[in-house]
Amino acid sequence: MASIAVRRTSAVVGGIVGDAAAQPLHWIYNLDKLKSIIGDAEEVAFWEKSENPFYCLDTGENSCYGDQSITVLKSLVENEGVNVKKLQESFYITFGPDSPYESQRNAIYRDKSEVGSQSLPIKGPWRTGNIKEFLKNYSQGLEKTGSETDEQIDCVPRVVSAVALHAGQPDMLIRVEEVIRLTQNSDTAVAVGLASARLLEQYILRGPCDDAVDKVIVQLRDPHRQNPQDLDTSLAGLLSNVLQKKTTEHALAVKHFGMN
Repeated sequence: MASIAVRRTSAVVGGIVGDAAAQPLHWIYNLDKLKSIIGDAEEVAFWEKSENPFYCLDTGENSCYGDQSITVLKSLVENEGVNVKKLQESFYITFGPDSPYESQRNAIYRDKSEVGSQSLPIKGPWRTGNIKEFLKNYSQGLEKTGSETDEQIDCVPRVVSAVALHAGQPDMLIRVEEVIRLTQNSDTAVAVGLASARLLEQYILRGPCDDAVDKVIVQLRDPHRQNPQDLDTSLAGLLSNVLQKKTTEHALAVKHFGMN
């Protein structure tokens, strides 16, 4: 079995490579459309060419999720841990007005109903909603730069390197929460991001294990748990429902829980 040190590294590298591998088929919400693209292909990683209906990048490039993960990783290395001020600076540089993310078409929120219009997909990377909110708040000099309403999945990939660094340490969830609130200051984003951190920590510390989700459910229901969130109990129930569907075909399970 791989050592904990190797698993820490693998979590970070695997997340970044996996993001790049999925990027060409990212955000295709119409399953019939997706099936028409991939057909009976057994291997869809690093798909040639991009079929993304929102933005178009070369195969092998990272999405906004992957770029967030890389930016956090670099900041952790340069500052020997989570430094919120330095992390804010790094995010503004990576995603701000002087970055490849600057685009007139992506300067405002684009609704999914616009797919197929002449303005989409854009050529270049896509800023997610909370990144746009972060840029606005940071440029205004606000101390709290996270969106108060955004609940998107950015809260999960963004924390991988922070979990890898702090797994097994008593302040892991505190450090992860700082990374989440950088761009997402909503209760849902924080609770989901922390739950994902608990799960990843299980695999980093214990390696392959069939009961990782069960362990997290127990943690979320523990009245004496670290860094408690109001939504923890609800998340524990949702994870229990997910376990009941683990033998269900992936596409059907996604339909059951809803696509986002």
